[in-house]
Amino acid sequence: MVSKTHPAAELDTRFSSPDAAAVPWATARETLERAEIYWLATVRPDGRPHVVPLIAVWLDDALHFATGPGEQKAKNLAQNSHCAITTGCNSLSEGFDVVVEGRAVPVKDESTLQRLVDLYKSKYDWDYIVRDGTFYVVRFSRSPDNVRTAEQGQETLVYAIAPTKALGFGRGDTFSQTRWR
Repeated sequence: MVSKTHPAAELDTRFSSPDAAAVPWATARETLERAEIYWLATVRPDGRPHVVPLIAVWLDDALHFATGPGEQKAKNLAQNSHCAITTGCNSLSEGFDVVVEGRAVPVKDESTLQRLVDLYKSKYDWDYIVRDGTFYVVRFSRSPDNVRTAEQGQETLVYAIAPTKALGFGRGDTFSQTRWR
C-alpha cells in the first residue's frame, strides 16, 4: 500500500551493490525520529546555499525545527521555502543516511506547538513555552542562593518539513540508494 505514511520505496541500482534491496520507509522514518543532529540546507536570496546543523523532532509525518526570526535560515525561508534536511552518520564503512526534500511551512497551531514542546523536552531536555502561536525559549538562571528560576527568552519560529522526496543511503557490506515517493 502506497500512502503518505508508507511511500513507495525504489532501489536505484546504479548506486547500489548487486545484492542490495530497497530500504523500507519505516527504517528511514525511524532514522529521522531517533537522530539527534540534522543538517538543514536553504537558499539565500542571491542563490548561494546556506547549510547549518540543528535539532529537530518528527511529528505527524514531518520534521519540525525551530529558529530565531533573525537567523539566516529564517530569512532564507521567508524568501524561498524549498529546502533539504539530512541526518545520518559520518562513517564510510557502516551507517544509513536520509535526505528529505520539501517545503518548510510555519507551524502556528497552538495544540501542535504544545505537542512539539513535549517532544523537544523528552528528546533533548530542551525547554520552550507556547504563546501567541510560536515558541519562546525558556532561559534558566540561578540566584545567589542557588535557586533555579525560569524566564521567557527569545521568540522562536517553528517550521515543519513534510517530505516531497526522500533518499536513503546505506553503507557497509552492502551499499544502497533508496528513493521514497
